[in-house]
Amino acid sequence: MEPPGSTIAAAEKLILRWDSSASEDARDKMIFTGDRLEIDRYLDAVDELQKSMSTASLSDSPTNSSSATSSTLQIAMARLEDEFRNILLSHNSPIEAELLTESTHSEFNSQELDPSEEIGERSFEKQFEHQESNSSTTSSCYRSTTSIREVDLISGDAVYDLRRIAERMISSGYLRECIQVYASVRKSAVDASMRKLNVEKLSIGDIQRLEWEKLETKIRRWIRAAKICVRVLFASERLLCEQIFEGLGNSADDACFMETIKGPAVQLFNFAEAISISTRSPEKLFKILDLHDALSDLLPDIESVFDLKSSESIRLQSAEILSRLAEAARGILSEFENAVLREPSKVPVPGGTIHPLTRYVMNYISLISDYKQTLIELIVSKPSTGPRYSSDPNMPDMDFSEFEGQTSTLALHLIWIIVILQFNLDGKSTHYKDASLVHLFMMNNVHYIVQKAKGSPELREMIGDGYLKKLTGKFRYSATNYQRSTWVKVLHCLRDEGLHVSGSFSSGVSKSALRERFKTFNAMFEEVHRTQATWFVPDTQLREELRISLSELLIPAYRSFLGRFRIHIESGRHSENYIKYSVEDLENAVLDFFEGYPISQHSRRRSE
Repeated sequence: MEPPGSTIAAAEKLILRWDSSASEDARDKMIFTGDRLEIDRYLDAVDELQKSMSTASLSDSPTNSSSATSSTLQIAMARLEDEFRNILLSHNSPIEAELLTESTHSEFNSQELDPSEEIGERSFEKQFEHQESNSSTTSSCYRSTTSIREVDLISGDAVYDLRRIAERMISSGYLRECIQVYASVRKSAVDASMRKLNVEKLSIGDIQRLEWEKLETKIRRWIRAAKICVRVLFASERLLCEQIFEGLGNSADDACFMETIKGPAVQLFNFAEAISISTRSPEKLFKILDLHDALSDLLPDIESVFDLKSSESIRLQSAEILSRLAEAARGILSEFENAVLREPSKVPVPGGTIHPLTRYVMNYISLISDYKQTLIELIVSKPSTGPRYSSDPNMPDMDFSEFEGQTSTLALHLIWIIVILQFNLDGKSTHYKDASLVHLFMMNNVHYIVQKAKGSPELREMIGDGYLKKLTGKFRYSATNYQRSTWVKVLHCLRDEGLHVSGSFSSGVSKSALRERFKTFNAMFEEVHRTQATWFVPDTQLREELRISLSELLIPAYRSFLGRFRIHIESGRHSENYIKYSVEDLENAVLDFFEGYPISQHSRRRSE
């Protein structure tokens, strides 16, 4: 057995041979890229020096030899720091693209997804299934969700070498240097992976200055990237920190993880934070809900991956963002209701067709119903309406007592939006000069509301068939009022009163009165026909129903009138000036109604 001094001397000699500050040959070579036996010898030499220094520290007074050993150990630490950095740099590539876009689950192994691809948020979590780690150094305390998927960022041999170096640096008091080297190198790899995922380095101010159309695309990409970052990238970085540093004292693995991840994590979550505090407007609601759903789904994973005391700020930031997104969604819904009520356009839509506001609002609330589950949880207060508004002419009154206990709070808001939409439409209808067109306009718009509600199973279920029945009654009421305001006057021309003389019903018809009656009917019908052919009922079934109803009113009355009195006109001169229409002419003319464009002078056939 060699004397202790001889062993220390040999260890110092070996370490000094690899002193890069004193040897050009040592600067050009790396120990850990060479012979494994030389690696073991060097680490053994470091162990000998550490052991010697530990013994010397127990001595009453330091010796010259211990001072020399301390200096040599510092040289060894500098060398190990370089070796540590070099191993990390040689394994510093970003995560491979397929690991950022594929699931380990066989169902998805064949799928390759472009980072810019717009993936449906609700199905996205299927892209990631749990992968059990086989590493004996892996902690299982935070792998509580089924969506986290860790991958090996560095080969097992490299991890083994890094851990051996870290163990010696930390035991010699070089924890800070070890962490700094590790974090600086690994952070650049994380940044590269995030660039692959299109996570941009934008400040909150930069994000808030972007146009919403551009932000919509970025939100879709962010949702996808955030799930990969948390469930794959950050989780894998934490696994790597544990593999290298766990058990080496002073929570080195926690410190390394946070030094590496904190900047990228803040960069990632700043985007969602900027959206959560941005100005509110109706078009933002659904992307905000997408963000809310994605973050809510991701929160258990965030809490698992960042369950350390040192990463509490990231957990708190995520929870606060989620809370602000929820508040933003509630605020936007309230502002949307107010915008529907106050929408100021006064120019009548041509032909009494469906108003753009009606289409917009109904499409909007149909989308709201698609987010039913989320919004039912978020919307807990009733709409701002009730008897207190009954004296306000600028606000509709609505008693929701009949819906109590049967309808969710969200459903009350959807019903209220329809109520205020109708209230606004009632106001817009007054800008039509023709009373018949007022009723046709309301009929068209309320019918559209009913059809949109029936066409969306979620919306129909929420507002209920009882309220739909009320809406159906309203558009039929408008259709009836249209018929009355238009055709009562026309049909009044086809009455018998005022045509008989001498009190005799069977004889004594006043031909002059009859001629005047036919002339009046012709003029009135021609005016209605000319005008209402330009009115538009866009729903083909409703248009046909309205024409059938019109025909059932007009045609039998005209046929009866013509049958009773045409003989009195045809027995005189110029009968064609008075009997201008046959029954068939009127039947054909009815087909021109509600088409939305002017009548051609040759569009109807006249009997000869």
